Amino acid sequence: MDNVDIIAFGAHADDAEIGMGGTLAKYAKQGKKIVICDLTKAEMSSNGTVDLRAEESEKAARILGVSRMALDLPDRGLYMKEEYIKKITAVIGKYKPQIIFAPYFEDRHPDHGNCAKLVEEAAFSAGVRRYMEETGLPAHKINAMYLYMINGFHKPHFVVDVTNEMDAKLESLRAYQSQFQKSGDGVDTPLVNGYIETVEARERLFGKEAGVKFAEGFIAKKPLLLSADLFN
Repeated sequence: MDNVDIIAFGAHADDAEIGMGGTLAKYAKQGKKIVICDLTKAEMSSNGTVDLRAEESEKAARILGVSRMALDLPDRGLYMKEEYIKKITAVIGKYKPQIIFAPYFEDRHPDHGNCAKLVEEAAFSAGVRRYMEETGLPAHKINAMYLYMINGFHKPHFVVDVTNEMDAKLESLRAYQSQFQKSGDGVDTPLVNGYIETVEARERLFGKEAGVKFAEGFIAKKPLLLSADLFN
């Protein structure tokens, strides 16, 4: 798949679903080509295995109607390293997305904020011709980068109505049974104590503020230009 419309980057499988699963499903229904790119294989996850997480993530992607790939960057090791930036830059150069998404910088999990920083660096580097010559790919400048929320609750710059896609979002989250359902020998983490319900409540609140049933909130990297008159 080349020349996609959207790449949603996440540190781990399930990050993109938590933050913007409804938005991904919405644009997938509109025929947009979408790829989720997980930077790690979540080998440090308290519950589940790498193979199980991969199976769950593929199931979640099918539910949303998107494609998925995973890099091999170290879980709990997403630091600002040139080799990591180059790997992410190569993804952007290969798929040439119009828009990319990443987790918001402010989050209780350090990997999420570091993911955003790495993606921001990679997005800039992808637009530099001489930098991209080393990868053998042409330079590519994205149209925009937006940030989605995972664990945090922040004032969004804009929201997307996902009322009709909320069921798909919740179904994609439930695909991660190893993360959101406690098993007999599983570790008790914040994800297994009503986490999905908390995400649903957040999107309901964003929706209420915008006058719809459910909405997902995003942070913009630059001012948004309205394409229509304010009164239309």
